[in-house]
Amino acid sequence: MQKVFDDVNALDKRCVDQFGLSEDLLMEHAAASMMQYIGGKFSNNEKILIVCGAGNNGADGIALARLLYSQYDVSILVPYHVKSAMAKLQYKRANLLGVNIIDSLSELSLEHGPDVIVDCLFGSGLNRDLDDESQRLLTRLNSRRGHKIACDIPSGINKQGQVTTVGFCADITITMGALKTQLYSDVAKDYTGNIIVSDLGVHRSIYETATNTFLLDSSDIKLPLRIKQNSHKGSFGHLSVIVGNKTGAGIIAAEAAFAFGAGLVTVITEQEVNVPYHIMQKSILPENCTAVAIGMGLGHDRKADVKQILNRDIAKVVDADLFHNDIILTVLNGDNVVLTPHPKEFCSLLKLTKLAEITVAELQNNRFKYVRLFAVNYPQTVLLLKGANSLITYNNIIYINPLGSNALSKGGTGDVLTGLIAALLAQGYSAVNATITASLAHCMSATNYPKNNYSLTPMDVIEGVKIL
Repeated sequence: MQKVFDDVNALDKRCVDQFGLSEDLLMEHAAASMMQYIGGKFSNNEKILIVCGAGNNGADGIALARLLYSQYDVSILVPYHVKSAMAKLQYKRANLLGVNIIDSLSELSLEHGPDVIVDCLFGSGLNRDLDDESQRLLTRLNSRRGHKIACDIPSGINKQGQVTTVGFCADITITMGALKTQLYSDVAKDYTGNIIVSDLGVHRSIYETATNTFLLDSSDIKLPLRIKQNSHKGSFGHLSVIVGNKTGAGIIAAEAAFAFGAGLVTVITEQEVNVPYHIMQKSILPENCTAVAIGMGLGHDRKADVKQILNRDIAKVVDADLFHNDIILTVLNGDNVVLTPHPKEFCSLLKLTKLAEITVAELQNNRFKYVRLFAVNYPQTVLLLKGANSLITYNNIIYINPLGSNALSKGGTGDVLTGLIAALLAQGYSAVNATITASLAHCMSATNYPKNNYSLTPMDVIEGVKIL
């Protein structure tokens, strides 16, 4: 996993103060990293347009143009007057060298290009809505063909990760020094493309300091592979899945749990339901139950039974309907409890806990803010907020899973996730490790799906988990 930061200004200042790296030197390394990427991907003499703003993000782009000059057909578009000291210095250097500098797209022949468009308009400190001229420019750039690169962060994404008007749609974002949380808002996912980090004169391990936010990747998965040969079905836990009014949700979760290593899976229901032969049925929790999954398709009845189940001292995953019921308050800050709400359910949970009363739109515009608010008040509860980039929190640490796929935007896939987490809890994983591994497995299965992404079903996700 990689470190993620809300703000890197202090990290830049530390490089200047402690390591003697000037602002100019940091900028040269930023430009050199973009040059290295372009040089490794594009042949000499290809047409490159670098769009530069008035501040230091624009200065990075002007420095890049100087480094590319003579090897590529490079032009700098400067739609506004340069303002920062570094932008003025880099502009002077590029001008003395003879780099083609233009004030408008109309000055550039775009009949056969450009092959590459580099966005250096606004950096990670954007704290206002874009003016009409900037919106029109970004819209025109987005409509152009060519490989699109964002310097540090795509223009239009503000400090909170919001896009209030229009944003630059990049194929790749080369972010400077360290990863930023604003790159991992749900809305940002449609603008960033792939994200890579550029060193700024020192290795990332030196540049970065302590943080409580981390980016997960596929190497962080810890699959429940069986090592010990002398074992039996009871060696791998006994999961109980509470089946409610919508029986399909619980059955899907049970199937997912069995596929992810749980030795025994029992659905708890007062009615006879049609389940595969390897899934058991009972009306009460078995005594040897090691974990329980509850909430999926539950409905709003059986409150006495639900309360009794939640009071059991066993690991549990709570999902779906229970986020609209104040009975959930009884398990908050309990040991080995995992909550898996989608945004609307999380808004309900925030209201029940009296932490906030907000709309789904407000939550989605400030996901990190409200997840942190919950984490501070309930540090022992593992929360997984579903989304394009799912957020997992425990003990005031946030883990970002960026592997989410739009193929998972289907009914029932959330029930699969619940089953995967519950299976690992039943096998003895800690709540946070079960949630991290299950979330990654869930997303990796969808990513590996070989057919059209619109056709993915919950059973396809389960089948994909089997072959990770």
